[in-house]
Amino acid sequence: MLDTVRAKLTRATRGYSPHEHRPMDGYLVAMTAFGGLAATLVAAARISGRPVPERPSLGDVALISIATHKLSRLLAKDAVTSPLRAPFTRYAEPAGAAELNEEVRDHGSSVRHGIGELVTCPFCLAVWVATGLTGGLVLAPRLTRLAATTLTATAVSDFLQFAYDAAKRSTEG
Repeated sequence: MLDTVRAKLTRATRGYSPHEHRPMDGYLVAMTAFGGLAATLVAAARISGRPVPERPSLGDVALISIATHKLSRLLAKDAVTSPLRAPFTRYAEPAGAAELNEEVRDHGSSVRHGIGELVTCPFCLAVWVATGLTGGLVLAPRLTRLAATTLTATAVSDFLQFAYDAAKRSTEG
């Protein structure tokens, strides 16, 4: 049965991108893992008996949004988190302000390639991070808000650092 599924996936992939390799196995692994994350959060909420809010507060949405932005960039681009990405990427060049550009490793499995695409893309990681933080609001709201506040403060600080540098440069020259 697994061979039949793999053969169908191979045919679908060839039909989808006949002139360029796309790591469909890797994408399927990532989608399955994300589904597992979401299902685990739902199960944990049900088992814990924690109520799911009818509607999240605007403050929580803003807090989680900014925290998601910061944590996604931190995981996907920060130099300090490069050891997490190293099995799936290769260093390419600095990208300014403590960020890196990395290339996805093309050698080996398409699963490694697909995961490499995920972990180097802050936009792609944002869905995972937002899901985790939102689940955290249900399962451990105080701790999640505290962590999200730290990430949000860091993101605001980043923008202030850039504004300060821009203001300083404008007065110097």
